[in-house]
Amino acid sequence: MGRAFEFRKARKMKRWSAMAKTFTRIGKDIVIAVKEGGPNPETNARLRAVIQNAKAANMPKENVERAIKKASDKDTANYKEVLFEGYAPHGIAVLIETATDNNNRTVANIRSYFNKCNGTLGTQGSVEFMFDHTCNFRIPAEGQDVEELELEMIDFGVEEIFADEDGIVMYAPFESFGAIQKELESRGLEILSSGFDRIPQITKELTPEQVADVEKLLEKIEEDDDVMNVYHTMQESAE
Repeated sequence: MGRAFEFRKARKMKRWSAMAKTFTRIGKDIVIAVKEGGPNPETNARLRAVIQNAKAANMPKENVERAIKKASDKDTANYKEVLFEGYAPHGIAVLIETATDNNNRTVANIRSYFNKCNGTLGTQGSVEFMFDHTCNFRIPAEGQDVEELELEMIDFGVEEIFADEDGIVMYAPFESFGAIQKELESRGLEILSSGFDRIPQITKELTPEQVADVEKLLEKIEEDDDVMNVYHTMQESAE
C-alpha cells in the first residue's frame, strides 16, 4: 500500500474527539461553499461535496438545510480560509487549515499555542512544501473491482486506490478534484464522502517523551474553534 493508505490508517486510529466539532466544521464548509457558488447544489459542485460529507457524518438534513439558508443571508459572517505554518518541538513541521471570520483573533490564538508549547509560528511557505496537497473520494465497494477501477480512473488523476471497511478510497492531487467528482457522478457512482488532505512527504520518529511534547501543542490547536484540520510530520502509529 502507498503513503495515502498509511496516512489514512494512522489518522483514522487517532483520537477523533474532533467528532464533536464535525457539525461545526461542516457548517463553516457550507457557508464558504454557498458564498462561493450559490445555494443550489445542482450547480455548485463544492456545496454538493459538503452535503455528501454531512450525510456521511450523520448530520441531520434539517441542520444542512438550515446552514444553507443561513449562509444565503447577507448578514452571515464571511469565513476566510487561512493556512498557518510552523514548527512544534523537536523539529516537527505543523500545517494548520483554518476558517475564520476574524483573522486577528485566529492569528493571536495560534501564535499563543506555539509560544506556550515551545514551538515557532512560521512564515507563509515555510513548511507547506513538505506536504502533498491531495483530494480523496470514498465510494461503496459493492460491485466494484478495485484494480479495474484504478485503471479507468488513472486518466482523471487518481494515483492511489484501496478498499477499507468503509468502501473504496481514491487519492489524487488536489487539482484533480473537479475532474474526478464529475467522472464519478457521470458514472452514477455514489460519492459517500470526499475531501482534502495534506500528506507529509517525510515523517520523523520521536521518543514517547518527545511525542508527548508535540501532542500537547497539537491538542491545543485542534481545540480551537477556527481550526479545521491539523497536519504534521511526526510519525504516527496506526496501532
